Amino acid sequence: MTDTIRILIADDHAVVREGLRTLLQRIPEFTLVGEAANGEEAIRQVAALQPDVILLDLKMPRKDGVTAIKEIKHEQMNVRILVLTSFDDDDSVFSAIKAGAQGYLLKDSLPEQLIQAIRDIYNGESALHPTIARKVLREINRPPDLPPAEHPLTERELEVLQLVAQGMTNQDIAGRLVIGERTVATHVRNILSKLHLASRTQAALYAIRTGLADAAPPPG
Repeated sequence: MTDTIRILIADDHAVVREGLRTLLQRIPEFTLVGEAANGEEAIRQVAALQPDVILLDLKMPRKDGVTAIKEIKHEQMNVRILVLTSFDDDDSVFSAIKAGAQGYLLKDSLPEQLIQAIRDIYNGESALHPTIARKVLREINRPPDLPPAEHPLTERELEVLQLVAQGMTNQDIAGRLVIGERTVATHVRNILSKLHLASRTQAALYAIRTGLADAAPPPG
């Protein structure tokens, strides 16, 4: 593998940063490009260093993790954010996902889980700690309060959204629809833009909660 995954650590505890640094430096495909001790510093470091993946704590001084996620995603839509925190309450989880985090792990995760999660979100997938996944599933299965909303998606975008909601990767979707993987990525970007969403996880939740995941595509 010639390409490496450029990683930024953002955590206000020096001992946590040291432990993550030691772990990441053992993985040949990972390159640690920087560290931040608070939310403001994380935002500056992202702009300066252009990492691929950010490992981000939620409870940090100056700017908390959710605020940092929102500002980072506003400026750097393509950066992948993996929340790594001790907090698993609903407000923290869903605020982070709504803000644009692609993954959410708890600090009791095994090193192997963290390493795989970094690889997964770098490749466009979601990565959720089992406790967090159960919360997301509970939210998905909660009956919607509102009827399906009007949406501005094309027929093809609706097809792609339905497959995203099924947990398919871009490669899987390309094979199913017999189109290029880059074309799928373009459709996903357009879907997120049109629906004012920040991540595939949000798109999948939106599709399921509004009924679009089960709707038949509009006739051509």
